[in-house]
Amino acid sequence: MTEFYRDMRTFGKDYESFYRRVVAEGIHTFRYEGDLQVSQADGHLRVTATDVFTGKPAEIESDMVILATGLEPQADQRQVARRFGVSLSPDGFFMERHPKLAPVETASDGIFLAGTCQGPKDIPDSVAQGGAAAAAALSLMDAGYVFLEPFTAQVLAERCSGCRTCQNLCPFGAIQMTEHEGRTVSTINEVLCKGCGTCAAACPAGAIHQNNFSSDQVIAEILGALSVDRAVPQEAFP
Repeated sequence: MTEFYRDMRTFGKDYESFYRRVVAEGIHTFRYEGDLQVSQADGHLRVTATDVFTGKPAEIESDMVILATGLEPQADQRQVARRFGVSLSPDGFFMERHPKLAPVETASDGIFLAGTCQGPKDIPDSVAQGGAAAAAALSLMDAGYVFLEPFTAQVLAERCSGCRTCQNLCPFGAIQMTEHEGRTVSTINEVLCKGCGTCAAACPAGAIHQNNFSSDQVIAEILGALSVDRAVPQEAFP
């Protein structure tokens, strides 16, 4: 048995020892470059590839060839992400809120990730992540309430022109158009808003501000940070 590969990554727990064990049991590994070709000859399958170490082509006959294809996101991945307010990684898979602190949570409360929708995984990793997602969902239901972000955005109705710029850009669908004193203005649902600041930055009329992120507050934080002497005293080092 021969394993053709471009690069070998033993990323999981005990995967390196597993790789060494299969090699010790007689599994041949062949690192190739360029294209790998499979043809039929004399009732057998012939695999032709270029050895990456010698640069010479090699032919190996086999009774069976198994082609391992790359894993890609589903075709409707972006549509699902927009509908549920879930971010996507650069390669198109669903992205978690934080790789260490929130590995199964998403930017939308109550929506969790498990399995290969987040990226290529084997069965043990998928099962472990499924258990973590179920536990997170149970803890949310058991509490009976959810925490909301305090940095939500608010609309100043007297400035809003109803241009719908913010509504089209909001990744969480938290902005709706409502009637206010005979005019159509934007209204933000604070339950859905995650305080990303996209609407506040894009509003051409400056009609949206974000709680705890006003210009005066940001400037005060900068001045406070610059006014403190952060030099470490020499006596701190024994």
